[in-house]
Amino acid sequence: MAEAYDVAVAPHCPLGPLALAACLQIAVATPNFVIQEISLGIHYNSPAADLLTYLADGRVFDIVGGSVAAPTAPGLGVSIDEARVREAAKTRTAGAIPSGAGRTGACANGESAFPR
Repeated sequence: MAEAYDVAVAPHCPLGPLALAACLQIAVATPNFVIQEISLGIHYNSPAADLLTYLADGRVFDIVGGSVAAPTAPGLGVSIDEARVREAAKTRTAGAIPSGAGRTGACANGESAFPR
């Protein structure tokens, strides 16, 4: 519908590498796509976990000249390092969202919308 009304599309994707790869695939196929928001290296990502932490090869999202190429491998074009995910799961509270796992949000007072 956005294309029919000549409205630009700028997907927001704070969810992680699989969701980002899916958004990039949609961006490639969307004529009115303008920009893709990502959560790479910003304030709510901790040193322990970031957007690229659980990827087998984080270079798939390398930013070159202000752009990220859409993954070209089969499927979404990314591979998850399942051993790293299992190891991280052993050290975290069951059911907890790991810090930097793509959470986003801020309150009006500047505090995180997601308690740690």
